[in-house]
Amino acid sequence: MSKELHLLILKSKKGNQKAQIKLYELFCDAMFFISCRYLKNEEEAKDAMQEAFLKAFLGLHSHKDNTSFGSWLKRIVINTCIDKLKKVKIETVSIDNYPLELIEDDNWNFNSKIGKEEIITAIENLKLKYQLVVKLYLIDGYDHEEISEILDIPVKTSRTQLRRGKLALKKQLETRNYGT
Repeated sequence: MSKELHLLILKSKKGNQKAQIKLYELFCDAMFFISCRYLKNEEEAKDAMQEAFLKAFLGLHSHKDNTSFGSWLKRIVINTCIDKLKKVKIETVSIDNYPLELIEDDNWNFNSKIGKEEIITAIENLKLKYQLVVKLYLIDGYDHEEISEILDIPVKTSRTQLRRGKLALKKQLETRNYGT
């Protein structure tokens, strides 16, 4: 963390509004981009981002100096977006009582003819419960334990939804005559 950023965080913790505005200006574009990944409507994304900044500034005392401020803020933004999505009821089913075959499949390779934008569009077309897990895992780099915590679902459910999301994604891309 740069010395300047560290000073801004310290001043912000003390309630210095100018420092908070500078922090906002430093991170707002990146956090808006993240919000847009989860919320399709730009106004909702902007509202979620601003709500997340408010939560961050109110909870700034919980930020630890040894953690990246950007990562800490990103998690707040993602959680805020997910909270907004939960208001429209994400259907999640606990699979604790079902026999489960866990397959670790880290092969996310797609046909090289498929562009990044096409993959992102395909992710956007997944069922919401799969879409969230795929985005958190593939795009934001969270592991299953973290996804479990963020979405308030069991780790096994996270793994299963990721696997099913991946299968649906591959099927969707194959349907477009690309093959994977």
